[in-house]
Amino acid sequence: MILYIHGYGGHGLGVKSSMMREYCKSQNIPFLAPSLSYIPDLAIQTLEEILENLDRENLTLVGSSLGGFYSIYLAHKYNLKAVLINPSIYPYETLLLTKGHFPHYYDGSTFEWNDKHINSLFKYEVKECKDELFLLLLQKGDETLDYSKAMTKFPKAKMIIEEGGSHSFDGFERHFKTIVSF
Repeated sequence: MILYIHGYGGHGLGVKSSMMREYCKSQNIPFLAPSLSYIPDLAIQTLEEILENLDRENLTLVGSSLGGFYSIYLAHKYNLKAVLINPSIYPYETLLLTKGHFPHYYDGSTFEWNDKHINSLFKYEVKECKDELFLLLLQKGDETLDYSKAMTKFPKAKMIIEEGGSHSFDGFERHFKTIVSF
């Protein structure tokens, strides 16, 4: 089973999750991509409740951006493999600049991102990572996050590093077989 975890302001029907959902459907692989709250504590609570009620034996997390940060925490808590797509390694730093009101990518409704949300991220940080749990998909052209921070945090993890690209991870669908086999 694949549990896809979207990024900041995202939703379970985003471009990457929709492409992966279709691929998994064609391969008879169970797939779940919940739409999560923008509030970190609520997003983690939702994910933990889902994980507590799933057979985790053949489950892989796939997290993009902030969803990658959440995946790091959950992979360590539940001893799961995780694929991190241009992950946010230090979201309390990168999202510090985004305080205010922002649109959800799904419907354009707005939400407020504030210091309380930023500070709540600290409790989900994993200091000592088990590199063997992770596959990193990184593109050097990510305009939002510095790919080298993920390389530094996971020096012995499996990695696919591509020149160019973007934060959305251009050509994500090229890696579906690799993700599933991981």
